[in-house]
Amino acid sequence: MNGPPMDTELHQNIDRQSEMLANKVKKRYQHLRKRFAKQNIEVFRLYDWDIPEIRAVVDWYAGHLVVGEYTRKQSVPEWLPRMGAAVARALAVPSENLHLKERRYGFADGQRYERIATTNRTFVVSEGDLKFHVNPWDYVDTGLFGDHRITRRMIRESAAGKDFLNLFCHTGSFTCYAASGGARATLSVDRSQTTIAWARRNMELNGLLSDQHRLIQADTMDFITAALQKEQRFDLAVVDPPSFYTRRSTEDRFDIAADHPALLNAVIGLMKPGGLIVFSTNHQDFMPRLSEVAAGRVEEITAQTIPEDYRHKRKTIHRCWRIWC
Repeated sequence: MNGPPMDTELHQNIDRQSEMLANKVKKRYQHLRKRFAKQNIEVFRLYDWDIPEIRAVVDWYAGHLVVGEYTRKQSVPEWLPRMGAAVARALAVPSENLHLKERRYGFADGQRYERIATTNRTFVVSEGDLKFHVNPWDYVDTGLFGDHRITRRMIRESAAGKDFLNLFCHTGSFTCYAASGGARATLSVDRSQTTIAWARRNMELNGLLSDQHRLIQADTMDFITAALQKEQRFDLAVVDPPSFYTRRSTEDRFDIAADHPALLNAVIGLMKPGGLIVFSTNHQDFMPRLSEVAAGRVEEITAQTIPEDYRHKRKTIHRCWRIWC
């Protein structure tokens, strides 16, 4: 007896939320699109849980929309498709360019790198004078993290004549910026063969492939151990690890909250005197213990690195530090 009214109320609520979200996203798009077009930026954020009851995130990718739901126990299957369809209509995006994602908010953000399909499709987006392959079909995240757009520019401005190290390099966007900024040499490390191949494609796309720019598939800590033995040294490094991952067994895990001092101290061992590490994390509950790091100086630069479209009243998309050795 009570079922149908409950269903009607639910659908009415979803309709109301989808209209609110579509209106919010359309206004945001109109506010940002001209400015970013002048900068040749084709990837930007339009919405991130700005309305408390609408637990969605919406990103623009050169005519594609990626719409995600921060899922919880109360989530219902029809909610995300309805939100996505409403946003796509508002921005006149065809249904084939709409990509729906479920995001596990909190501890499970390591799942952002897990594969959810096997299309192996990509398309190219621009960020200033560089281009990147993105894949919104196969992963929760696409291969280009827009929130580090400014950080990447900082790396390019610091890279001239430097030996650059990119640990947990993912698809190599920081490496592309360092190489385009005149780095003497770059070395990029990731344990995934897929992302190393992806990084190579990004380097090739930007005309940056050469013998001076090496990509290595390896576990980061294994690489550091081997590099110390070979006495490899670097002037500039980026360390942007996932919050959690399992190495060789369920007992051998990396947890950024517990393990970042040991990781950073190991990286410092690879740096030349006066070298600079840029360290970042997107862990929402991260508590830094950088006093345990044997650095010459540490400076938090989070406020300088978050673009306008990723600023949020209730949360910080990432935190970022400069660490001088």
